[in-house]
Amino acid sequence: MLLTRLLNACHHFPGFVYAGARLCEVLHTIQKFFDLIGTQRAERIEFVCSDMWKPYLDLIKKNCTGALNILDRFHVVAKLNLAIDQIRAGEARQPIADGYEPVLKKSRWCLLKRPENLTDTQRIKLREVLRYNLKSARPYLFKEYFQLSCTWKTT
Repeated sequence: MLLTRLLNACHHFPGFVYAGARLCEVLHTIQKFFDLIGTQRAERIEFVCSDMWKPYLDLIKKNCTGALNILDRFHVVAKLNLAIDQIRAGEARQPIADGYEPVLKKSRWCLLKRPENLTDTQRIKLREVLRYNLKSARPYLFKEYFQLSCTWKTT
C-alpha cells in the first residue's frame, strides 16, 4: 500500500519524492521503491525532501544522483543548536581558567531558545553575551538569520 502511494505520487509529480520518516519508515522500503521505479526514473527525480539522518542522505545520494535534497528547517536548526552548545561549553571554561569573569555562565538557554521565548532575565543575559562578541555569538546570530530567512508563507 505504501509503495503504491509513493508510485502514484511519483507518477503525478515525476520530479518529487518525499522520503521523510513518516512516509517511508524503513530504509528497505525506500530502496525497494527506487528499485521498483528503476534507475532511469530515479535519476529524473529533481527534488527530495528528507531529514538529516545519514542513512537517508546516503540512499538519496545513491539513487537520485541529480536531485536537490531539501532538508527540513527543524533538523537544520537542531544541528545549529548542537554546534552553538558545543562552542559555548568550550568557550565557557576558558575565561574561568584564565581568571576572568564567567560571562557565559547561565547563558545556555539564552543562546538556544528563540528570542520570543526568552524570559526577561534571559533576554538581558543574551544582550550581555552578544556585547562581548564571543565565538558563541557568531553561530547564534547565524542560526537566527537562518530562522528569519526560512519564514516564508505558503498559499
